[in-house]
Amino acid sequence: QVQLVESGGGSVQAGGSLRLSCAASGNFDTTYCMGWFRQAPGKEREGVASIDSNGRDGRISIADSGKGRFTISQDNAKNTVYLQMNSLKPGDTAMYYCAATRKTGPCISLYVPNYPYRGQGTQVTVSS
Repeated sequence: QVQLVESGGGSVQAGGSLRLSCAASGNFDTTYCMGWFRQAPGKEREGVASIDSNGRDGRISIADSGKGRFTISQDNAKNTVYLQMNSLKPGDTAMYYCAATRKTGPCISLYVPNYPYRGQGTQVTVSS
């Protein structure tokens, strides 16, 4: 089992920034893909970003909604993945979840069902 704990959410005004963290523990190693997802009230959960947990692959995915504003990164030593969100908009308001899945190829999928391990989420609220 893999445990994931998110942190860093909060309330900001439009144009502000937040950095979310996801700390992994349990049977976690560098053979996982890591992803960030979000779910706004009344909407389906959607992929935001993904990255290889070992960082050596270098490939990441960022959803169109976050391109140019969001960056995903990882720290092997801390088993932690980060989501840096800049130029936040009210439309970014959602519960943000970290998720993990065993690697079967490049970590570029933002398909929610591909990630069986999920954290409890951290709330991000952006006001206009």
